[in-house]
Parts: sequence; structure tokens; C-alpha cells
Amino acid sequence: MKNLVYVTGHKNPDSDSICAAYGYAEFKNKIGDYPAIAVRLGNVNKETQFILDRFKAEAPIYLETVKLKVCDLDIDNISPISPELSLKKAWSIMKNKNIKSLPVADSNNQLIGILSISNLTSSYMDIGDNLILDKSNTTIENILNTLSAKEIYLDANNTKFPGKLSVAAMKPESLKGIITQGDIAIVGDRPDVQEALINIKVSLMILTGSHSLSDILLESAKKAGVNIITTPHDSFTASRLIIQSIPVGYVMAKGNLISFSEDELVEDIKDTMIETRYRSYPVTNSEGKVLGTISRYHLISNFKKKVIQVDHNERGQSVDGLDQAEVIEIIDHHRVADIQTNNPIYFRNEPLGSTSTIVGKCFFENSIIPSKKAAGLLCGAIISDTLLFRSPTCTDQDRNICKKLAEIAGINNLKEFAKEMFKAGTSLQGSTIEEIFNQDFKPFTIGKIKIGIAQVNTMDIEGFMPLKNEMLAYMNKKSDEGGFSLVMLLLTDILNEGSQILVAGKLPALVEKTFNIALEDSTAFLPGVLSRKKQVVPPLTNVITNM
Repeated sequence: MKNLVYVTGHKNPDSDSICAAYGYAEFKNKIGDYPAIAVRLGNVNKETQFILDRFKAEAPIYLETVKLKVCDLDIDNISPISPELSLKKAWSIMKNKNIKSLPVADSNNQLIGILSISNLTSSYMDIGDNLILDKSNTTIENILNTLSAKEIYLDANNTKFPGKLSVAAMKPESLKGIITQGDIAIVGDRPDVQEALINIKVSLMILTGSHSLSDILLESAKKAGVNIITTPHDSFTASRLIIQSIPVGYVMAKGNLISFSEDELVEDIKDTMIETRYRSYPVTNSEGKVLGTISRYHLISNFKKKVIQVDHNERGQSVDGLDQAEVIEIIDHHRVADIQTNNPIYFRNEPLGSTSTIVGKCFFENSIIPSKKAAGLLCGAIISDTLLFRSPTCTDQDRNICKKLAEIAGINNLKEFAKEMFKAGTSLQGSTIEEIFNQDFKPFTIGKIKIGIAQVNTMDIEGFMPLKNEMLAYMNKKSDEGGFSLVMLLLTDILNEGSQILVAGKLPALVEKTFNIALEDSTAFLPGVLSRKKQVVPPLTNVITNM
């Protein structure tokens, strides 16, 4: 669906990113602006999975990129032809559709060859091979169709034509040594020659000019097992046309076929098209079945995938290939960052505790009631982002919208729901260092300094500390490989209202100056710090810009 709009949160999505995308996609579909679908850019964390499971919702589909793929283009929807099809029928299809090549597929629609104009031309250039009907296993059906012929007698035990093709334009006594048993003979209305051909036991006799066979000769032909057909064409035309009865499978290109999957990126297939000079290329689906063909002119397309961004407006946090897509809306509660658009868009950014609060407001402002499922997801996301209204980013609007959504979702006790959700989400048991760090990691560029900040909510900071050294080693590696000057991990304890911070990279002094602390063994506790967005990024920005 080309007018489909992808509603996407950021990479390494948290609950707000996933649930806001789900809710806003439902809102857009309800108001009918355009069809929208929620997508995700990373794995769902434990907390978000708890919310999804609680309200029986499937996680949004994973979107790897919004770069153009082959399936986004208006390819030629050409059905593949069978290898048994005659060249005549294949040429008719190519002429009617004004195309230069056709994909050839087996009975399961799997690509096995390509028929092009050059293949058809070569079959005529090789007309000197008068055994071509035998070599190509041409069927009687193809011959009948190609010559517009009718059967007079067909021997069920003699369906192959192993001999050479000849025109019997000589006296009967001259046939000896020229036409032998099993040959295919084209003959006119000459009973004496017809009789001689039957006696030789040709495999197929083609009568030209719509002529028939006498009853006596027909009986002789049946006894000899000679197939007899009649065509309205003259001998010259019949001998020229019969080559077109050859099956496609005999002349098609079979080896080193170049085809593209519908999931391949357009930018990738361009290089292949430059290196090869075919007029068109078959396109297949994930099962290898032929969907049609694509040519160079199909690549000239103004189509761009449409994207609505929620819970972020940082290019580094967004979907890959965003520069090739069209951002049509942004719904966010973070700082305004570096997303640029070609046209004016709807941009809604409010200083609230959660993007899901804004999405909830969109429903209620338009007198639309969200579904129980969407209300539950949005409610859970607000609780997550505001830490059950304890975060300094939380506002009265967050509280009011959350309570309205809870009523629709059937959540009777917000505290109990939050406790279960945080417990499920903050469990680090069974998680690897990489999984813990990357479950909610965001890159930021402040001035010329690149910073990475991960945040994990946990009710058991002490239980994590035996992993500290291993985590710091991973963070230093992340810093080196990603070009970060500073990498931080916030272990946020919701109940004790503070965060243990782990620091790696070349500029740990920035953290010490920002929070007026002294790091001991690359870590320190920050009492009252719960929000990365409001209590970490802004003060860091101030320190860096004032350096």
C-alpha cells in the first residue's frame, strides 16, 4: 500500500516509544487522514512486553529501513511463461505488452530462465539445423497452434518427432536418401508423394493449403503410425513458421540469471544494472516466485515512504534511510534537535512527561475514545516515563490523561499496576551486559561532542554491582567504536528516587563538573536524578556550551 504511513518511535525503544506509536497509529486511522501502521526500530524490552501482554497487543512490526525497496516501485506485473510455451505465443505476448523479455518459471512459479528478443532472433539464425524440432522436444500442440493447423490423424503411440524437417517438393523416386523414417515432411496436394512419405514412415506429414488425405492413404497412414495434420499455409510459409513451434525452454537463457528480490534496496540494484546491460530483470518474492520484471526506467521514481515520528526528533535515533523518506508529522516531548524536513509539517512538541500523554490528548481533543487496548498501552507508557508521576518531568496533564486512560483500560489500581510493571521491567536476571546497556540507549551530539546515555530502571542496584567492571569494559569499547567522547549508564532506582551512574570515555570530568561529584572507580550515586531528558541532558548541555 503506497500511501501507508509508518508511525515510529526511536531506536532501542522504551515503553513510550512503542506505545505512543501504537496509539497514534490508531488515532490517525480513526480520523481517516491516511492509513497508518505502528512500527518499531528495535527489540521490545521487558517492561514494554509486560504492557503489551497485559492488554493482549502484538508488538509493532520491525522496520529496518525506509529506503526505497524494489517492492515500492511500479514494476511491470508480468506473469512468467511456461518453458513449454511456443516461441510464437511468447512473441505474441511480448508484442502485445511492448516488452523485450519475459521471465520463464516452472509449475511452482520459480524462476528457471529468461526469454529475450535475442533468443528469438538466434532461433531463426540457427534455422539451418533441420533437427531442431527433435532437439527441442517440440510438442504436436505447439505445431498445431503455430501453423493454425488441424489434426487429421494423430497416433497416440507416436508423439515424438525424432527426424529432420524437410519440404517434399520433388518426385517420389527423388525422396530416397533425402527423407528417411521418422522425419517431418511438409507436402502439398500430391497423392503420389504423400503415399511415398507414408511408406517411408515419416513421423509427421504436414499437408499445406488446407488439403486433406484420401481415405485409402489415411488408412495406410494409420497402419504406418504416421501423424497427419493440415495447415492453410503454403509450403514456404509453413516451413518458415514451424520454427516458431519450438518451446521457450529450448532457447531461453538459463545460466547466470540476474534477478532481484522485492525486498532488495533500490540503491543496491542500481549497481548491478550499471554493470549489466539487460533490458529488464525478473523480480521475485521471498519464496522465489516470480512477480514481474523491472527495468532502468522504473528507478526514476519520486515516491518516498511517509513517516510520523513519535517520542524523538533526533536524526541519530531515527529509522535508517530517513533522508530518503518524507517526515509528515513529529509528536514529541523532548528538546528540538536536528531533524530537517523539505516541507512544512505538523510538529507537536509539549513539555510533558510522556509522548503518550500527547497522544492521549489527541484522542480526547477530537472527542474520540481510544480502544481499551490503546488506552492501556498509553496509560502504561505514561506511568513508565513519569515513574508513576515521580519524575520531575511529570505534569498535571500527565496525571489527568493517565487516569482517564486507566478508566477506559479497566485499570482499577494504578499503584499496583505500576508495581507489577516496574518489577517485570527492572529485572536484570538472565540479561547480558549488552542487553542491559542497549535496552534504552540514546546518542546525543552537543556542540561538537558526541555523547551516549543509557538508562535502566531497576529496583536492585546492589545486585547489579558485581557486573560493574564488565559493564565499564563494554562501555569503553562502545565509546571507542562509536566515536563517543562520553558514555554513561544510569541505573535508576524508582523507589529510592536516585540513579547510580557509570561513566566511560575520554571526558569523565564533564560528568563530575555537571553534577558536582567525584567519581570513584568510574561511578557515583545521583540522589533525586530520575530523568535523563530533564536532569541529565540539559545540565550536560549547559556545561559543554559554556566550556
